[in-house]
Amino acid sequence: MSDSKQPKIAVVHEWLSIVAGSEKVVGELLALYPNADLFALVDFFGDEERKLIMGKRAQTSFIQRLPFAKTSFRAYLPLMPLAVEQFDVSDYDVVISSHHAVAKGVLTHQNQLHVCYCHSPMRYAWDFYHEYLREAKLNEGLKGAFAKAMLHYLRLWDVASANRVDEFVANSHYIARRVKRVYNRDATVIYPPVDVEKFSPNPNKDDYYLAVARFVPYKKVDVILEAFARMPDKKLALIGEGDKTILKKATRNVEVIGFQPFESLKKHLASAKAFVYAAEEDFGITLVEAQACGTPVIAFGKGGATETVIDGETGVLFDAQTPESLIRAVERFERMEFDPAKIRRNAERFDRAVFAEKIKAFIDEKRQAFLQTPCAR
Repeated sequence: MSDSKQPKIAVVHEWLSIVAGSEKVVGELLALYPNADLFALVDFFGDEERKLIMGKRAQTSFIQRLPFAKTSFRAYLPLMPLAVEQFDVSDYDVVISSHHAVAKGVLTHQNQLHVCYCHSPMRYAWDFYHEYLREAKLNEGLKGAFAKAMLHYLRLWDVASANRVDEFVANSHYIARRVKRVYNRDATVIYPPVDVEKFSPNPNKDDYYLAVARFVPYKKVDVILEAFARMPDKKLALIGEGDKTILKKATRNVEVIGFQPFESLKKHLASAKAFVYAAEEDFGITLVEAQACGTPVIAFGKGGATETVIDGETGVLFDAQTPESLIRAVERFERMEFDPAKIRRNAERFDRAVFAEKIKAFIDEKRQAFLQTPCAR
């Protein structure tokens, strides 16, 4: 193996198509290990997105070259286990997989340390299985039977490939529990990086609530819209894109802004009286970004929100994904006062510098321990 002070590192990710939370983790890993090589099933980043990953181009799989891969690579999900196993990472000392679908399935050998940063076990094969089948209208028929058989195969492969990982890191305690339930493996929790320094507290809030989400079913934008339809005296700004049929539920007190670039998003997060979120998130980076602006959060009280929002201090948590529950939370919020400085301090717990320090210390510690084992020679 290489010199213990300068290990040769590979970073394996599923796909590079948009910048979301998992891609930000990859960006931080590459900033921490600038000499690392990057692998991804597909890489369709443009020049602007590529800045996040240090200008690197990933070594891609055969899926990159399949028909319609740029727009429909997710349709090749049944081929993804095979594709990730074709990556040759045998020459690396440390393999770091950034996993929410198949990345942890990369093949390694006994002289390599494989650390998996798990954003979540494959959601549509496990926790969201029945919801996925309903939304895709795959509950019955020949297509449904194929989908169920394919997802059954993916679950078997997903569990089996967990044995290829030496150390699991989870992005929240919520996901650590899921890792334990699905893979029967313990995971160390290291929260993902949030660029807190790019946001500034704003004590002068405008008289509107803000929601930011993709228009997909599990984000529960419909719950937010239905709640504000019953609160016509309260203004809501909605940032996002996706299935526009959901916007039929928007009433006059809702301003649909659509997708916004970062500077505009930051301005809205800073000036809103509260940030509203109804999804059950694994972690929820935007909830922390809002708090970095000193903006309180009104969020569904399950998942990562319970670890990032302090109920009664930095926001309000509600107990059901229903308009009624959200309305009660808004009413409770309006009877309370919040300190923007305290909200900001809570967000600083998740700063990117904290992530970099913790993930590097973890990998260094595990590598040193690995080097002491008989196989590491």
